[in-house]
Amino acid sequence: MTEPMVPVPYRVAGRVVETADSVSLRLEPHGKPLPEAKLGQFMMLYCHGVGEVAISVSGPGPTHTIRAVGAVSRALHDLRPGTLVGVRGPFGTSWDVEDAAGNDIVIVAGGAGLCPLRPVLADVLDHRGGYGRVVVVAGARKPDEFLFPHELASWAGRHDVELLQTIDRPAPGWTGPVGFVTEPLAALELDPERTRAFLCGPEPMMRACAEILLAKQMSAHHIRVSLERAMKCGIGLCGHCQLGPLLVCRDGPVMDYTVAGPLLAVKEL
Repeated sequence: MTEPMVPVPYRVAGRVVETADSVSLRLEPHGKPLPEAKLGQFMMLYCHGVGEVAISVSGPGPTHTIRAVGAVSRALHDLRPGTLVGVRGPFGTSWDVEDAAGNDIVIVAGGAGLCPLRPVLADVLDHRGGYGRVVVVAGARKPDEFLFPHELASWAGRHDVELLQTIDRPAPGWTGPVGFVTEPLAALELDPERTRAFLCGPEPMMRACAEILLAKQMSAHHIRVSLERAMKCGIGLCGHCQLGPLLVCRDGPVMDYTVAGPLLAVKEL
């Protein structure tokens, strides 16, 4: 049995540049592999000599999409194929996509929030006949900050997916909507009884989107969000990711809005 606090060696098998500061690293086991992550779970990635950080799984392999924002994420971002990295996990709860079968799907992603939601859409499209309407609302600050541009283009070309992209401010050459993801979401007509929503992004974004969906008479139980906190151990021992009575690494990161709503109403200090 794998010791949850001991990193397992994985090798960087592929590296794809997504944006100016983000890459996707596809990892492969350098020995016995860890269990496959469920959709929405995360892994702890350790860069030798630098440190460890929690990163969501953004695709098979496993694949992790990393934005260079701190010392550890910057070091991971700069890794080249062939480099070894330590991996622990998978940890946390999942999106429970299978519980949404037979319903309409609304996915709302802000910025890097598209990373843990990418596998959700991939799974839905792999089983497309098992779902109704599929709507994806994706937002970014600027056009060149949209992650997975080739896949976005592919989704936009499908007749069975409604892709709504918006940027925060006007930009040269951009002819699409300008504004936050809340605007196209608010304009969306949906059947609240048969819609299941998956949200990920900055907490104010998720809170505002959830309030819009609740105003459309959706049940809070059918709105799922993914929370982010400073996770150090991944198994609920250290307490770094405490949010009210919960430990996000253990009780999250994914939870429905009946649980997340009251907690997100308390602003972070």
